[in-house]
Amino acid sequence: MICGLKEIRCVAILPILHYQPHHQGNMAFTGKYEFESDENYDDFVKAIGLPSEKVEMGRNCKIVTEVVQNGNDFTWTQHFPGGRTTTNTFTIGKEADMETMGGKKFKATVKMEGGKVVADFPNYHHTAEIAGGKLVELSTASGVTYKRTSKKIA
Repeated sequence: MICGLKEIRCVAILPILHYQPHHQGNMAFTGKYEFESDENYDDFVKAIGLPSEKVEMGRNCKIVTEVVQNGNDFTWTQHFPGGRTTTNTFTIGKEADMETMGGKKFKATVKMEGGKVVADFPNYHHTAEIAGGKLVELSTASGVTYKRTSKKIA
């Protein structure tokens, strides 16, 4: 009888357990994050052809990234020193109008892969995840990966 009960519990719980990690990952992004560190900035901006005036502007830039997530719907805003902001609003799995950090407009379908938000920008591949309570973003172009880590401030 006990063994039979265990089997029933496992069958009943399995679909919930299978869905839960995806659901937990969905809500993990909401928050406000401040730039903490980066790696390979110069090589990456050269690889994507960012104009030199924007290269200096972005170096060690104290970007504050604000993410509001409601299920699969995201509003992803970057606040730059001096008051400039860039906001991308998207739904996982649906094409959306987006803007690069250089200001170029484009269309992309953002995906969720293993708890990471994944998007292909016009000249680089971008992923974002929450790791150790921090927002970790990787952008890759021409074999060069730029890593930006931001600490949660709200």
